[in-house]
Amino acid sequence: MAEARRTIIGGDLGFERTLFRVADKLRSNMDAAEYKHVVLGLVFLKYVSDAFAEVHARQTAAGLDPEDRAAYRAARVFWVPRAARWAGLLAHVNSEDLGRRVDAAMAAIERDNPALAGVLPRDEGRAARAGARLGELVELIGTIGLGSEAQRSKDILGRVYEYFLSEFALAEGRKGGQFYTPRSVVRLLVEMLAPYGGRVYDPCCGSGGMFIQSEQFVASHGGRAGAIQIYGQESNPTTWRLARMNLVIRGIEADLGPAPADTLHRDLHPSLKADFIIANPPFNARDWGSERLLDDERWVYGAPPASNANFAWVQHIIKHMGEAGRAGFVLANGAMSSNLSGEGEIRGNIIEGDLVDCVVGLPGQLFYSTQIPACIWLLARGRENRRGRVLFIEARGLGRRIDRSQRELTEADIGRISGAYHAWREHGEVAAEPGFCAAATVAEIQANQYVLTPGRYVGSDVAESEAAPPTERLAELAARLEDQFAAAAELEAKIRSTLAGVLRG
Repeated sequence: MAEARRTIIGGDLGFERTLFRVADKLRSNMDAAEYKHVVLGLVFLKYVSDAFAEVHARQTAAGLDPEDRAAYRAARVFWVPRAARWAGLLAHVNSEDLGRRVDAAMAAIERDNPALAGVLPRDEGRAARAGARLGELVELIGTIGLGSEAQRSKDILGRVYEYFLSEFALAEGRKGGQFYTPRSVVRLLVEMLAPYGGRVYDPCCGSGGMFIQSEQFVASHGGRAGAIQIYGQESNPTTWRLARMNLVIRGIEADLGPAPADTLHRDLHPSLKADFIIANPPFNARDWGSERLLDDERWVYGAPPASNANFAWVQHIIKHMGEAGRAGFVLANGAMSSNLSGEGEIRGNIIEGDLVDCVVGLPGQLFYSTQIPACIWLLARGRENRRGRVLFIEARGLGRRIDRSQRELTEADIGRISGAYHAWREHGEVAAEPGFCAAATVAEIQANQYVLTPGRYVGSDVAESEAAPPTERLAELAARLEDQFAAAAELEAKIRSTLAGVLRG
């Protein structure tokens, strides 16, 4: 474990992979479905321990009582009882009862923090069954800064969980198309929507990053705490617990429903009309159970295909938009142009309904665990000064590379994109910038078969090689091919059913 002794800074990409390689060794002792709870529980325990230790050190340095619980409440940090502190676990990494100690630490954290009751991803005895590998994992996690104030501001916990959940899904033999939304994309969505107050809804809230950024937006613009009312839903039980943790840590009240649930099939907020909807729905989800929702009231613009849930999510979002509601969400690029299985017709109906306010083409390689290219859609009701027109922003050439496989939007990029959108909303006009932004009428969009790809309207001068690296372009082609395979299978099933009916008749 010489490598583990080196301090790993939580902001550096790469430590997640090292951590997961060690965690994955637990599979020799237990199933993937079981060991993920041990690992995620330890990561959270380290997170709260780091936050606690920072306040503890500050209290000590100031000559104040480091065991004064009020100081931790004031700092919005969980109280960590002595038996649950990370230093104590590290002191017993070679002990045969380490698993029992980890279980006891989790129980103590929940006991002393009622807000976490039933939230931590743990189950009595799991850690005890992890065996000798547990000590190696505890030692390695001990080298990673997760819960300091600086790391909390970067949502390091959410990023680690996202990477682990992605890898666990692979280990368990499934991949659901759900991706952690990069912080810069969340920032852009929040800056464009500007949720100063009212009801904010995320129908697939993941670890809660959208809500956290929304609260921070209100605070940074001089708004009052609690100016927004938060509603959300998440289907993955572990991620739902993480969202609750993330929000409780920051003192943010939210209604995430009584339990995790599939939003498309069990809407926990059926009567909600939100002022702002902000979301990153699962990309290109297949086998989403469309056959159980054939006559759903949400399909006002057309029944979504069984092969892709993109427009099921879009229409769910539209259903929950209030009278003057606005929505900003991420979609795979295919949603802007696909005509498979009626998607083009649905998109055209939404455009003709005058709901599409703006479309932003995003740079490649923004997302942490997928190369699928993505875009942002902004929908709005009551577009009095913008009726019959859509703003297009081509941002594929923006962003900076932070490592070989990852890019992010800069503060300047976010300001430029959101500034153009706010000028559009305020004045109903925008100064066209060739290659960056331009407005188009619905008639012009109709002439382009309702394709919403920004490059068609802004005269994009972004070189294809710069806009979409080969790996990203290959991923997009693969996704389109999968869509076509699914559509072909759907058509084959219909033909077989019709033929069987004819033969029976």
